[in-house]
Amino acid sequence: MLLGRTANGLYWMHRYIERAENMARIVDAGLRMALTKTSDAPEEWSSVVVSAGVAPGFTARHGSVYNADTVSDYLLRDRDNGSSVASCIEVARSNARMVRTALTREAWESVNEAWMTLRVTLEKPIHESDLPPVLDQIKRLTALMRGAFHGTMLRNENFNFARIGTFIERADNTARILDVKYYVLLPSISYVGTNLDNYQWESILRSVSAHRSYRWVYDVEYRPGNIADYLILNGRMPRSLHFCYRNIVDNLGFLADDYGNSPQCQSIAHKTLSTLKGNSISQIFEFGLHEFLSGFIVQNNRLAAEIGETYNFD
Repeated sequence: MLLGRTANGLYWMHRYIERAENMARIVDAGLRMALTKTSDAPEEWSSVVVSAGVAPGFTARHGSVYNADTVSDYLLRDRDNGSSVASCIEVARSNARMVRTALTREAWESVNEAWMTLRVTLEKPIHESDLPPVLDQIKRLTALMRGAFHGTMLRNENFNFARIGTFIERADNTARILDVKYYVLLPSISYVGTNLDNYQWESILRSVSAHRSYRWVYDVEYRPGNIADYLILNGRMPRSLHFCYRNIVDNLGFLADDYGNSPQCQSIAHKTLSTLKGNSISQIFEFGLHEFLSGFIVQNNRLAAEIGETYNFD
């Protein structure tokens, strides 16, 4: 069995790479919304902080000053924010160095080069007008890290732990963004169905790289039911909850086959996947979207904890 320390390093290396990209995408979505003439920019930036799950830390640092400078600085550069891009890349690189012998040369160099590049990029505060190229750079570098790993690594337990980390983090991010939309991003019930509401939905799709592919699947205007269906139940959409859990189940299954056991974490993952397969979006709305997503996030966290316990993460 792979040493728990190595499994832990690979798992968290990829959780933090995924988190760094997620932060860049959330800031990008906030920037797009704040620049619309119809939107209330401070309110939009506040929703970005809530989407990122860092509201208490942001308030402690900046109070109620929500704008492009304060929010982007906290989510991209602030070292005291453990989920900032700078912090995530630092931790990802530390984990990669810890498991250096478990990585191919290409995988290690992609992480190290991203760390060196972003250390320079994020050294100084970034003006709002400079955000788009910086965000594009972050997304490009995280894609290169993932691509180098995916294209060169042997499909063994090292690969499995890394993939599980990626999809645990991605599922959490998608669920939180979708949940926040219903409770924060929509400023008033009077906006439902308006251009503002549609633009906010479009921004959510952009934040999870689903804007264009949504049109390929539905070929209609933005509708909450279709968007929720796409981000929760569509098994072909790479950031949907269904897609994430199918990959988690597959990789936990490979580990179970390698180690000759069937641990509790595998049962938890199977149960969550079965829930996603067994529900329609109308059933989820009838149950309550917020309740469904809140329950999913709790279950996802439980699975993460169970994986760490099962495989002796240090």
